[in-house]
Amino acid sequence: MSYEIQSIKPHHDHQVCKIIKKVGSEFGAVGEGFGPSDPEVDAMSLHYKNEDASCYLVATIAEEIVGGSGIAAFNGSKEICELRKLFLLPESRGLGLGKKLTESCLDFAKSKGYKECYLDTLTSMESAISLYEKLGFIHLDKPLAGTIHSGCDVWMLKKL
Repeated sequence: MSYEIQSIKPHHDHQVCKIIKKVGSEFGAVGEGFGPSDPEVDAMSLHYKNEDASCYLVATIAEEIVGGSGIAAFNGSKEICELRKLFLLPESRGLGLGKKLTESCLDFAKSKGYKECYLDTLTSMESAISLYEKLGFIHLDKPLAGTIHSGCDVWMLKKL
């Protein structure tokens, strides 16, 4: 099955919001302290812009959005970025999309001069954690200072 990766556009916002909330619910990421409840989820294209050294990528299969992932500065840092909101619909998992999205985000981060990439997630997201480990992320004992997702219980960092 072929897929395409592209930068988010305003007309993608509604579908991306639905996917983030649906997949978040599947893994128990509901309510305050979890990424799907961040205000930016309603209009991701407004919050992820190249000129801000951030991007959000969407994956499509047969021109239908099936997921996405983003990169943005962590707490305004110019050296540490954060991998944000990697969510894929169940039917699109196992195709290499998560890896492709993550690698594309990391390539973008390197091109913007970031030195490290941070992420937070949930132990219930086992496949994602396995992917992150394979891509060189290491586990941290605690979140980086300034982490806003208090509901997450896994924190990881990768040197770029």
